[in-house]
Amino acid sequence: MRNFNFFQRFSRNFRDYDSQFKLVLLCTTVSGGGLLAYGEAVATSETAVPEKKKVLVLGTGWAGTSFLRNLNDPRYEVHVVSPRNYFAFTPLLPSVTCGTVEARSIVEPVRNIFRKKHVDSRFSEAECIKIDAVNRKVYCRSNINNNSNEKQDFVVDYDYLIIAVGAQVNTFNTPGVTEHCHFLKEVEDAQRIRRTVIDCFERASLPSVSDEERKRILHFAIVGGGPTGVEFAAALHDFVSEDLVKLYPGVKDLVKITLLEAGGHILSMFDKRITAFAEDKFRRDGIDVKTGSMVVKINRRAIATDEWLRVEGTNNVYALGDCATINQRKVMEDIAAIFKKTDTDNSGTLTLKEFQEVMNDICERYPQVELYLKNKQMHGIADLLKESKGDVQKESIELNIEELKTALINVDSEMKFLPATAQVASQQGAYLAKCFNRMEECEKNPEGPIRFREEGRHRFKPFRYKHLGQFAPLGGEQTAAQLPGDWVSIGHSSQWLWYSVYASKQVSWRTRALVVSDWMRRFIFGRDSSQI
Repeated sequence: MRNFNFFQRFSRNFRDYDSQFKLVLLCTTVSGGGLLAYGEAVATSETAVPEKKKVLVLGTGWAGTSFLRNLNDPRYEVHVVSPRNYFAFTPLLPSVTCGTVEARSIVEPVRNIFRKKHVDSRFSEAECIKIDAVNRKVYCRSNINNNSNEKQDFVVDYDYLIIAVGAQVNTFNTPGVTEHCHFLKEVEDAQRIRRTVIDCFERASLPSVSDEERKRILHFAIVGGGPTGVEFAAALHDFVSEDLVKLYPGVKDLVKITLLEAGGHILSMFDKRITAFAEDKFRRDGIDVKTGSMVVKINRRAIATDEWLRVEGTNNVYALGDCATINQRKVMEDIAAIFKKTDTDNSGTLTLKEFQEVMNDICERYPQVELYLKNKQMHGIADLLKESKGDVQKESIELNIEELKTALINVDSEMKFLPATAQVASQQGAYLAKCFNRMEECEKNPEGPIRFREEGRHRFKPFRYKHLGQFAPLGGEQTAAQLPGDWVSIGHSSQWLWYSVYASKQVSWRTRALVVSDWMRRFIFGRDSSQI
C-alpha cells in the first residue's frame, strides 16, 4: 500500500511538472529482487518562445509561389490569400488551347506546395479588397458563397505583406476587346479558347452555313507577335493541319490564321536570326503575318517598389511579379551623397583611389553604372574618369563634384525596366524568400552596399535579374532558343531542349509526370479535339 501511495504521488507530481522534469528510469534485478532507481528531477528554466512573425502573401502566381517554395524559416507564420487555390505553369497555356497538354497537368494545388515545409502555413480562397497599411490589416472577401448566397468578408493581420497578385490584361481602351476577344493569361482562358476553336469548326460544318460564312467563322486572328502570340499561332496551325483536318475534311481549305503585330517584326526581343526564321516559317506554313499596326497609348498601372522589392514609402510591404515595377534609383539623384561619402578626407575632390574603394558598392546600388561601362567598352571607373578629364595620368586624376557630374551624366540612360515575365517573377519570389530566411542574421551583419544617404550598409543586396534564356515554339516540332552568351539554336534539336526545360521547371513530380504523359499521348494518338 505504501508503494502504491509513493507511485501515486510521483505520478501526480510528474503530470503537474512534466515540462520541468528530466527523468531517468533504470530497472534491473538484484538477487531475484526488483530494484528501482530513478534520477533526481531537474528543474529547468522556462525559455520564452519568440512570437512568430505573420507573413501575409496575396497571390499564387509565379512570384508568390516562388516565395513560398523558398521560404524555410520556421519563425514565420504564413497566410496565403488568393482567388485561386492552385499555381499554373503559364508557359504551357498555348499547349492547353489545342489539347496538346491538359489543364490539370499544368496546375499544382497550393496546399501541396507548402504541405511538407516546416513553416506554419494556411490558405484562404479569397480576394483582397482593401489594405490598411497603417494598422497592418488586409480586408478580404471569400470567393465561395455561403448558404445565404453571400460572400464572407474577413480581416487578416500581418507583420509583413507580400503583394504578388499579378496584373490585369491591358485592352488599351480599344472598343469591343472585352466583349469579343479571348485573352490567354489564365487556365480558364486556355480552356475557353479550346472550346471556342472546336465550336467554330462544328458551326462551319453545319449544312445550312454558306461558304462565305464558313470562311469568316474559320478565320482566327491573334494579336501580339511576342512569344505567347507566336507560340499560340504555331500551336493552332499544328492543331488544324495535323488533327482537325482529319475530323472536318469538308472545311479544311477554308481555315485562315492571321498574326497581328504592332512593330516591324515578330519576336522582336529575340536575336534577328530567330526573327527571320520564324517569319519565313510562318510564311511557308500559310500563317498571315501583318506588322506595323501601331498602338498609340499604354495605360499600364503598377505598384512602384525599390530595388529590395519594398513598396515605396513602406518598410514591411513588398510587391513583386506583374503587379509591380522597380523604380531603380538614379545616380544623378544621389550624386551629392555619393561625392560626400566617397570624399573620405573631405578635400573637396575625389581621387581615383577614393572612388575605387567604393566602386563595387556603387555598381551594386546602381547597376546602370556597370551597364554603361560595358556598353562603352571601358574596363573600369578609371577609364570613365579619364574620359572626362582628358589626357591625364590615371593615378593623378582628381575630380570636383561638377566634374563627377559630367563623368556620370549619361549613366542613367542605361536604366531598363524588367519585362513582365514568369522568369522575372520567379526570381523575385526566390530572392525575397532568401531575404526573409536571413532577416535576423543580416540585421546584425548587413551584406548590402553602402547607404550613401545614411550611415551603415543596407541589410541585403538589391534584387538583380539574371536572364536565363527564352524559347519560342514555332510549330512542326521546331523551336527557337536563345540562351545567355549569344547562343542561338533553331530546329528540331531545340524542340527537345524546350521539352526538357519545361518539364523540369514544373513545381512537382506529379505535374512533371502528367505533362510528359500528355506529350506522349499526343505523339501516339494526336490531340484531344473534344469540347470538354
